[in-house]
Amino acid sequence: MAASLCRVGSTVGRALAKSRSPILLSLRRGQATVNYAQSLLGAPETRLTALDNGLRIASEDTGHSTCTVGLWISCGSRYETEKNNGAGFFLEHMAFKGTKKHTQAALEQQVESMGAHLSAYTSREHTAYYMKTLAKDLPKAVELLSEVVQSTALSEADIEQQRSVVLKELEEVEGSLQDVCLDLLYATAFQGTAMGHSVMGPSQNARTLGRQDLVDFINSHYKAPRMVLAAAGGVTHEELVGLAKQHLGGVSFEYENDAVPVLAPCRFSGSEIRMRDDDMPLAHIAIAVEGANAASPDIVPLMVANSIIGSYDITFGGGKHMSSRLARLASEESLCHSFQAFHSSYSDTGLLGIYFVTDKHHIDDMMHWSQNAWMNLCTTVTESDVARAKNALKTSLVGQLDGTTPICDDIGRHVLNYGRRIPLSEWDAQIDAVTPKIVRDVCSKYIYDKCPAVAAVGPIEQLPDYNRMRSAMYWLRF
Repeated sequence: MAASLCRVGSTVGRALAKSRSPILLSLRRGQATVNYAQSLLGAPETRLTALDNGLRIASEDTGHSTCTVGLWISCGSRYETEKNNGAGFFLEHMAFKGTKKHTQAALEQQVESMGAHLSAYTSREHTAYYMKTLAKDLPKAVELLSEVVQSTALSEADIEQQRSVVLKELEEVEGSLQDVCLDLLYATAFQGTAMGHSVMGPSQNARTLGRQDLVDFINSHYKAPRMVLAAAGGVTHEELVGLAKQHLGGVSFEYENDAVPVLAPCRFSGSEIRMRDDDMPLAHIAIAVEGANAASPDIVPLMVANSIIGSYDITFGGGKHMSSRLARLASEESLCHSFQAFHSSYSDTGLLGIYFVTDKHHIDDMMHWSQNAWMNLCTTVTESDVARAKNALKTSLVGQLDGTTPICDDIGRHVLNYGRRIPLSEWDAQIDAVTPKIVRDVCSKYIYDKCPAVAAVGPIEQLPDYNRMRSAMYWLRF
C-alpha cells in the first residue's frame, strides 16, 4: 500500500511539473504569495457545538483530502489513586484489542482497508484516541472511535497479554534517563498529590490491575461533558455533528450516586531527589519552580521567557553566534551536551524549568549559569532579547501546526483547557503585547526567591547542596 502511494505521489508530481503551474513556479522562485499576517487572518475558523449530553464537537475545515478525527477526554494519571495509578495507560493499550462488535482482527482489517492510522496517548490530565484517514472515510472513522471508547471488550486473555507488554514498556522507559529524571521531578515537586503520579504507573500496579479496575475507571471518567470530538482536514462541521449525535449521543453524562470526581488540590514543594550512579556516563538534571496554570494570563510572558533561554544540543552549529546567551556559554565553555527550557501547564498549576545533560565535571557550572539565566529574566532582560524571543515563539507556534493531526490535537486540548480553540491570530496579538517589563515582572512572580524542585540522575557528586541552589534563586543587589 505504501509503495503504491509513493508511486501515485510521484506520478502526480510529474504531472504538475509538466503543467507549469504558476503556483509551483512562484514557489520555485521563492516568492511568498501570502505574508505572515495574512496567513493568520486567513486561517480557517474552528467551529464548536455541544450535544444535549454535554459532549462537545469542534472542527476546522482546511480543505485537505485527508483528515484527523479523535476523542479527547479530560482524564489522565492525575485522576488516578495510588492503587490504580497506570489504569489510563493500561486502557490505552487495551483500546485497540477489540470491541463488543469487532474482534481485534476485524478492527485492524477495518482500519487497514481505509488506509488509516489509529493511535492513542495518555498524559497527566488528558487521554486521546484519534485516527488519520481520507476525508471520505470520516463516517467510518467516527463509528470505530466511538466503539473503541464506549465498548472495549476488555477480555481477561487480552488483559493478561497486554500486562506483559506494559511491563516491557516500563522496563524500556527506565532506560530513558530523560523520562526517569522528569518523572522524578514531578514526584518530588508535587509529592503527596496525584500530580506526582507517573503516567505509566508503577510496575507493581501493572502486575495487579484487573478488569474491574479498568471498568471502574471508564465508568468514573468517560463521561460526555468531559469529552471533545475534534476533527481537522477535509471535514464539514454539520456532518461531524450528525455523526456525533448518531454514535456518541448515548454517552452517559450521569455519575453513579452523583459522585462527580473532583481533582484534589495540587501542592508544589520545593525539594530535591537524587539518584547517584557513578557508572553512568552523563548526568541528567532538571530544576523547576511552580509555573502558571493553563488559563493564566501569565502563560504567554512565560513562553517568551523560555524562548529567551532557548535550547541547545552539542550537534548544533553556531557556537558564539547563537542568540541564546545560555546556549552560547554552553557551546563555548562545553558546559553541557544539551539543555531545554520547558513549561508544562495544567488546569490549576504548572511546572517551569530547565532540563540539561552534562558530564560529571560541569554540573556545578551548568547549574550556576542556568540559575543565572533565570535571574537575568527577572532583572536585566532587554528589548532585543524579547524581540528575538517573540519571533522565535511565533515561528514555533506556527510550525507545530503542520498537518491535520497536530491541528486536531491542538483543537481537542484547547477545548478541554479553555472551552474554545484559541486562534493563532489571538496568540500572535498576545505575544506582540509582551514587553521587557512584563517579562521581568512575571518571571519575578514565579522564579525570583522561590524554592525550586530538583531531580538528578547519574554521576551527580558535583551537584550543589540544595541550600546553595536555593540561595541562587535571588541576588543581593544594593
